[in-house]
Amino acid sequence: MSYGQLRSLAEAHRGQVVDLCQRLVRIPSLPSREGDLARLVQAEMERLGYDCVFRDEAGNVIGFMAGTGGGPRVQFNTHLDHVDPGNPADWPFPPHEARLHEGFIWGRGTSDIKGPMAAQIVALAALKAAGIPHRADCYVTCVVNEEQGGLGTRYLTRTLPCDYAVIGEPSGNQLVRGHRGRAAVVARFRGRSVHASMPERGINPHYSAARFITGLRDLPMARDPDLGPSSVTPTLYLTDQTSFNVVPGEVVVHLDWRFVPREDEEAILGKLRPLLAASLVDGCQGDVHIPEETLTTYTGFAETRALISYLMVTREDHPLVQAARRALEGVLERPMPPRFWRFTTDGGHLSRAGTVCIGFGPGDETVVHTVEERISTDQLAEAVAGYMALALGLGDLE
Repeated sequence: MSYGQLRSLAEAHRGQVVDLCQRLVRIPSLPSREGDLARLVQAEMERLGYDCVFRDEAGNVIGFMAGTGGGPRVQFNTHLDHVDPGNPADWPFPPHEARLHEGFIWGRGTSDIKGPMAAQIVALAALKAAGIPHRADCYVTCVVNEEQGGLGTRYLTRTLPCDYAVIGEPSGNQLVRGHRGRAAVVARFRGRSVHASMPERGINPHYSAARFITGLRDLPMARDPDLGPSSVTPTLYLTDQTSFNVVPGEVVVHLDWRFVPREDEEAILGKLRPLLAASLVDGCQGDVHIPEETLTTYTGFAETRALISYLMVTREDHPLVQAARRALEGVLERPMPPRFWRFTTDGGHLSRAGTVCIGFGPGDETVVHTVEERISTDQLAEAVAGYMALALGLGDLE
């Protein structure tokens, strides 16, 4: 089938992908509360004629479309959950109404990531309905708890190994080949609490924490020729007190560390420990670590993991990137130079497990996690064409 025919086929499914996106957005699906949405997605895949549809132990929904044989296993990956919409009064339209206004669907999860999910589901089903074969075995995976560190995709790395993956995070329908990793770091400062009228009798941890935070700006950061520098940002500042007239006994500072290749947990902590030691004054004590958390999905599956999301980097000359670029440039009729995301995705977990990844998805990444979140219906239809071209074009890879 020609690229022009694929574009026409995608346009014929415009109404379907817009409708599906709206139905997905109308079901709230915060992390660990995705069950209602999972049931809708599973039913939709079954209705559209997927060869096999199932939900796994973690609650991920997987739809399978068999290839003709001899091709790779390709995963099209999105997630069921979204971040909290916040105060509905701050939105131009109610965040779960999925209002269609001036060519955009508005609401929480439209770009991140129910629009891309709808496009992937529709694209693979449209190929089958049109009788268009593809060599690759294709899995459309809609995973749980991505917004809390990727529990669902981590589960898939152990149960559904694939050769390649297309991460559907919003990219404005541009080709992406990587992103930095992210580590959550906690620095703890322990002093001695006293009444604020007698500060000399205590050890105020604020002064040590302040020296530490100020020193972060002067840390030497690693740099990658493609991803740029790593970065560290203080985000949360907590104390063990709620009274304004008490010196706290403990201060906790949360850091967001974005890392590049050749950095790992020990390298990150190895830079922070000397700074922390040099920041401690007046007898204050402290430590720095990457914490762990235990998450439980809507099915009751639980897992404990360190708060770290891994980087994703695929070489520009890798056959996957080259095949994806040819397919996307052919069907979308525009240059498709590979670029990078600023944020992390589940592609990091897949890459770490040996699955080679690219990114491609409709939506504007600058509006995700904001009250301005929306997705263009034109991009949705275009993404259907892009995903169909990828399903066909990646089939010839080894």
